[in-house]
Amino acid sequence: MTSSGPATPPADWSALLRQAAATLRAAGVDSPRADAELLLSHLLGGDRGTLLARVLAGAAPGPGQAEAFGALVERRAVREPLQHITGAAAFHGLTLEVGPGVFVPRPETELLVEEGIRALAVLDGPARVVDLCTGSGAIAAAVAAWAEERHRDVAVTAVEREDAALAWARRNLEPRGVDLRQGDALVACADLDGTVDVVLSNPPYVPDAELPVQAEALADPPTALYGGDAAGLRIPRGIIARAAGLLRPGGRLVMEHHEAQGEALAAEARLGGRFEDVRVLPDHTGRERFLAAVRTGALVAPPSDGRMEP
Repeated sequence: MTSSGPATPPADWSALLRQAAATLRAAGVDSPRADAELLLSHLLGGDRGTLLARVLAGAAPGPGQAEAFGALVERRAVREPLQHITGAAAFHGLTLEVGPGVFVPRPETELLVEEGIRALAVLDGPARVVDLCTGSGAIAAAVAAWAEERHRDVAVTAVEREDAALAWARRNLEPRGVDLRQGDALVACADLDGTVDVVLSNPPYVPDAELPVQAEALADPPTALYGGDAAGLRIPRGIIARAAGLLRPGGRLVMEHHEAQGEALAAEARLGGRFEDVRVLPDHTGRERFLAAVRTGALVAPPSDGRMEP
């Protein structure tokens, strides 16, 4: 499978998995054994649990399967995202279709979904949610799935500008009845102004000069990463302004952001009295990663200093 491995592939999947995990570990992959198992599940079909049962039972590869598995492992070893290889990403209990041209959803964004669901859970009657910068549609899909499972009347609208990402979002959202719109999130959905209960967003927010830490992030489209200025704040500020227009009084905004942006974005939300109960929430590691705010009762015009312009 690699130059350091034996010339003849091992006879069973257990040995192949050990060799694959060693290859991925040497390449710096964070979860080498899990990724090897997921690659094999993708090749053979079926879920990971069934695969492991077959491996423990001593299953051996059929004709060409060892070579095909080796090719998948080599792709992962050069840090091609696992989700691009398998065409799928797990998110909030769902399996989403993803690939080149769209941001791969991260586990920490599930915390944003949970905060949005908490806001919806206390509402009586129909509700309306808008997901700005939807990308693959992960956030909108998770909210729609929650609403369907609990028989809640929640209308979900998702907005995405980029053609490539929109194609992936369409695959993930159309089966769930989400209203998917193509457009600039900073000006979208004027027909919904003042009617939305919850606005959710994981916008581009990376500062211009910051390089991705993970090699896999280099495969994400730059338009999904960078926030539009040196501090990465232009687009997040625009999302705050757009949310102020979309939300009804008492409606809630939850937005993901860079760990260094919490204070600036909390101050932005308070400008002009647009939002109250402004909080910056941590991720699982304690880093400040999410802005949560409540639309005030008074519809106050945003500041006129030009910062909110797209």
